[in-house]
Amino acid sequence: MNVRTPRDPLLPLFPLFPLLVAPLRARPGLLLRLILWSLVEAVPALLAGHLVARAVDHGFAAGHPLRGLGWLALMGLGVFAGAWGTRQAYPLLARVVEPFRDDLVRRVAAGALHQAVAGQPVDASGVSRLTLQVEMVREAYAGVLMVVRGFLLTVGGALLGMVFLAPSVLPLVLPPLLAGLGLFLALLRRMAGAQRDVIVADERVAEAAGAACAAARDITACGAEDGVRARLAERIDAQAAAARRLAVLMPARVLCLAVAGWLPLLLLLLAAPGLRSGGLTTGAVLGAATYVTGGLQPAVRSLIQGLGGSGLRLAVALRRILEAHPLPAPPPAPSTRPRASASARPAHDVVLTAVTFAYGAHAAPVLRDLDLTVPEGAHLAVVGPSGIGKSTLAGLICGTLRPDRGRILVAGRPPAALSPADRSAVRVLVPQEAYVFSGGLMENLCLLRPDAGEDEVTAAVAAVGAAPLVTRLGGLGAQVDPAALSSGERQQIALARAYLSPAPLVVLDEATCHLDPAAEARAEEAFARRPGSLVVIAHRISSALRARHVLVLDGDRAVGGAHHEVLRRSPLYRDLVGHWSDEAPPEAPPDGAAGDDPGAPAARGGTVRATLPRSRS
Repeated sequence: MNVRTPRDPLLPLFPLFPLLVAPLRARPGLLLRLILWSLVEAVPALLAGHLVARAVDHGFAAGHPLRGLGWLALMGLGVFAGAWGTRQAYPLLARVVEPFRDDLVRRVAAGALHQAVAGQPVDASGVSRLTLQVEMVREAYAGVLMVVRGFLLTVGGALLGMVFLAPSVLPLVLPPLLAGLGLFLALLRRMAGAQRDVIVADERVAEAAGAACAAARDITACGAEDGVRARLAERIDAQAAAARRLAVLMPARVLCLAVAGWLPLLLLLLAAPGLRSGGLTTGAVLGAATYVTGGLQPAVRSLIQGLGGSGLRLAVALRRILEAHPLPAPPPAPSTRPRASASARPAHDVVLTAVTFAYGAHAAPVLRDLDLTVPEGAHLAVVGPSGIGKSTLAGLICGTLRPDRGRILVAGRPPAALSPADRSAVRVLVPQEAYVFSGGLMENLCLLRPDAGEDEVTAAVAAVGAAPLVTRLGGLGAQVDPAALSSGERQQIALARAYLSPAPLVVLDEATCHLDPAAEARAEEAFARRPGSLVVIAHRISSALRARHVLVLDGDRAVGGAHHEVLRRSPLYRDLVGHWSDEAPPEAPPDGAAGDDPGAPAARGGTVRATLPRSRS
């Protein structure tokens, strides 16, 4: 199986030039220092030919060998000066390359997380991009910076030296130099296509190997080892074939070097008698040859080897990273329309219409044709047997899962279609396994609201009952080690973070399962008093008894409404209340009693409506 991909014209560096120079433009002071030390590094290239010419004409040829040695000694001092400039330039280049690598790591990691949060298939080749390709870009970027900088300085110094020493040799040097570089640029396009094939083949090997490792038990159980091994061998063979195609093109760089680096010297030697008869001294001819052999040839060799190796890897690997994780779109211009008043904003209702979801094309639906309306301000508890689809419903409402059919709207918009920032502004989800990162406690608590003041954070911590934990950790300024916290302590931090969030919808997906009943009750009551809506995926039936509305998922049925109404309509809920609650289940009121009385005060948030047609299978 051959891995072939379209090849863009002039693929290597030109389309990526703005991105590659951005790290230098972002650090003007660093760039100025780098230029100054680079000029020091260019001293030998500029003076070498002149010093050789003087050593020959005024020293050895004039019968003064000591004077000639003195001029050559000055050339040696220039070499030391250039070496010192190189020594000072390397750390400056590192300060450019490392932030560039860090930006790429953040881009790849953020892209993979965005895919996972958006419910898109996880790209296993992201591992290859995060490890192999990012490190390849880092090393290649450093190499290309050094090679291009050295080429410009050395060739520029050598040509400038020729202008002052012997301008008549420039017609012998410039045409073959430009011809060789042009030939190399033409060859670079084909080499870039071959290098791209190698990168793509590496990704496909990583993807196939990752899939095989993840399904190793199923492969063994089904006896499919031979087929999987054969498919993986095809990917490996394609990788080897791509590497061979690239290796075949690499020797062509020798021709470019011969034209650009050796042909000028050959022409100069052939023209030496004519140059001598035209008035050039022997020292000037040798000085021009020194510029070619000591300046142009090494610079051209480094450029061809560098761009033909590191440059290709940089361009192709960076292009692959940007294809998988494009540059973010520029922020939209601020709107000139007047902001809508609070009374005109859309209600933050949650509306599911004929929603069906299954984990896989051939799996039985977890939810089928579910209609659910949760008005703004409602406090809803979702109950049902384990595996019935409660957490799936939470993921659909929050946009981490996408329905196979039907429509979901939160505040009038599909949550899965929103950007991560917009989604965070609409809803906050606290899962069963709470996330706490290493760092400051204040940073953990303010993750969803970075501008929160200390008083607001303290109030949120107290509301959910996490004040004793914060005190034990050493206050809001303490450092947090997630491994040193219990599951319940991590849940308390996540609950305080969600309480502080500006999102009007909070979804607690068994977010208090590691807390004792009293701590769970305090946290849920705090969220019930908080402005906005609350959806609780119930871990204990007491969560349903505290809620104003209950949704029972029972296979092919969904029953929603007030507690007494669901008791009357759902045998499963009556069974759950009778087995899980220490209290006797309350009597269901007769039809038309409280809750259905038009004269009774309306419950905050209105009425939850839920229907789920029977399976048509």
